[in-house]
Amino acid sequence: MKLLHLIIPCILYIPWLSHADPAVLKTEFIYDTGPYPSIHATTIVETPTGMVSAWFGGTAERNPDVCIWVSRLVDGKWTESVETANGVQADGTRHPTWNPVLFQPRGAPLMLFYKVGPSPSTWWGELKTSADGGKTWSAAQKLPEGIFGPIKNKPVQLANGDILCPTSNETDKQPSAWAIYFERTSDLGKTWERTKLLHDGLKVSAIQPSILFLGGDKLQAVGRTRQGKVFQIASEDAGRTWGEISLTELPNPNSGTDAVTLKDGRHLLIYNHTAKGRSPLNLAVSKDGKVWEAALVVEDEPKKEFSYPAIIQTSDGLVHITYTWKRQKAKHVVIDPAKLVLKPIVDGQWPQ
Repeated sequence: MKLLHLIIPCILYIPWLSHADPAVLKTEFIYDTGPYPSIHATTIVETPTGMVSAWFGGTAERNPDVCIWVSRLVDGKWTESVETANGVQADGTRHPTWNPVLFQPRGAPLMLFYKVGPSPSTWWGELKTSADGGKTWSAAQKLPEGIFGPIKNKPVQLANGDILCPTSNETDKQPSAWAIYFERTSDLGKTWERTKLLHDGLKVSAIQPSILFLGGDKLQAVGRTRQGKVFQIASEDAGRTWGEISLTELPNPNSGTDAVTLKDGRHLLIYNHTAKGRSPLNLAVSKDGKVWEAALVVEDEPKKEFSYPAIIQTSDGLVHITYTWKRQKAKHVVIDPAKLVLKPIVDGQWPQ
């Protein structure tokens, strides 16, 4: 009995075994061990045959051995990850790969966008497709000059079938100008058009947008900045033109965010609600894309990294989140959005 008394408290307080919030239905690591000591930039998608996730992994970000790895959820378990893309060139040189983004268009093959190149200012975009839910993949297609595909977060498919990709640019000058823009394809990536850069990239240095639906042709994008706040920008014409970029009251420690519009019209934002560091990882909810309320602290461990989240809503109404867990593993969380309990965020402060 004394031994049990010592053991049971230790089990109860391992933070990743359970989550006290009733909205959290499941937390799990997508893999226990993998052929890569470091991973980052997860993505997740629902296909007609099940869930698929991807990330980049290797010895460390920017190293040439970093590849894109894909795992599928089969019979309730994630498959062993498979190397799906790498940066090996025809002449034998090798570059790192970056920021995979999975996207399932309506009635078309699954798309995997990713980047190849030594750095964000020199990389280029590539695309692979899968007709069998991520089991097998096409050869890599290099995107046209000046087109990069979604830079971190998922595209959206508009009512007319157009795929709108949220993207951004990082220059190699100092200080680097970070500016967002949007790319569009009406034929599943065969041809492309894009907006101009939407701001100077210095007064507000913004990258990695996510797209929200505000009703009709109204869209909003939110994302990462170097100004310590989440940015916002809006479009009245389905993303063809955009207004002025501005900062919200929500903090951002120069770390990736993601967002999604739910079937009930609400918007979810997954991000690090802190001015510095990449912990905690938080979920906020908004009815209008302007006023955000606190919903959930997904992770909170000081001086650790929980970052680069991806978020989607699946056909059953549940919300799925993946993210980098301490640069070591990819973590998956399933949430019932109907069970989220909201509290006001006042002056940018997360409620206690």
